[in-house]
Amino acid sequence: MAIIHHKPVTPSTRFYTRNKAEVTDKRPERSLTKGHHRKKGRNSYGRITSRRRGGGHKRLYRTIDFRRQIIDVPATVEAIEYDPNRTSHIALLKYEDGTLSYIPSPSGVEVGDTLFSSNGQIDFKPGNSMPISFIPIGTRVHCVELLAGSGAKLARSAGVGVRIMAIDDVHATLKMPSGEIRIVKSRCRATVGVVGNSEHQNTTIGKAGRNRWKGRRPRVRGVAMNPVDHPMGGGEGKTSGGGHPSSPWGQLSKGFPTRKKSKSSNSQILVRCNGRKMR
Repeated sequence: MAIIHHKPVTPSTRFYTRNKAEVTDKRPERSLTKGHHRKKGRNSYGRITSRRRGGGHKRLYRTIDFRRQIIDVPATVEAIEYDPNRTSHIALLKYEDGTLSYIPSPSGVEVGDTLFSSNGQIDFKPGNSMPISFIPIGTRVHCVELLAGSGAKLARSAGVGVRIMAIDDVHATLKMPSGEIRIVKSRCRATVGVVGNSEHQNTTIGKAGRNRWKGRRPRVRGVAMNPVDHPMGGGEGKTSGGGHPSSPWGQLSKGFPTRKKSKSSNSQILVRCNGRKMR
C-alpha cells in the first residue's frame, strides 16, 4: 500500500494525500449491514453534551464479528472492503457452512486466504484466532479480549498491535501500542498479527470540507471569545487568556485527571503509558 500525492490542480488537492486502497470493488454484504443513527453530540434528552459534532455523510454500519465464535471451521477471505466506521479495512469471511462474517483485516491477509478460529493451538498465521495461552511470547496480536468470551476490546485500529510479554497459568502480560503494560486472563482470545491499513495515519485531510464529511464541525478558540462566553475570553488585543486552560464551564483541560477510578480494568494496569508504575 502506498501514499498518493495528488497534483495540485485545485486548492483542495494541494496538500491532500490518501492511501492507494487495496480493497475489493464491491458493495458491502447486505445481510451484515444495518442503519446507523448518529447522535451528533446529543444525549437522551436532546441536549448537546459533546460539542462540534454534527452533519456528515450517511453510513451503513457493518456488523463485525469480534468474538470469532465459529470454532475449527475453515473460513475463506472473500473480499477486503472499506469501512467508513473505522480506520482499518475489513475482511469478509465465508465459512464452509456458508456463514458470512466481517473481521478487521489483518496485515498480510489477502483474498483467497484461509483463516481459522480455535480453542486450541493452531498455526501462528496472521488472522488466526486462539486463546493467548497458546500464542508464543513476543508475538504481536490484535483484537484482544479483556474478559474471556466478551469480544475483542483492545488493538482494533489501523496498524496497531499488542506484544505478548509474559504468560503464566492464569494471566498474560501485554504491552500496548501506547507503552502501557497490563494483564489479562490467559484464556482471553486474540488474533495473530497486526491490523492492516497501517498507512492510514500518513494521510492528510487536504481541506476543511473533508472534516465536515466526517461529521466534525468547526472549533472556535476560547481566547477568541468574549468573557461572557468563555473563561479565557476577552482582553485588549490578542491575548492568550492569562489563566489555566479550561472549558467554558471551568474544567481544567491540561493536566487534570479525568479517568474514572471505578472502572474494573484499571486494576489490571501495571505501568501507565507515561511510565508510572501502578503496583
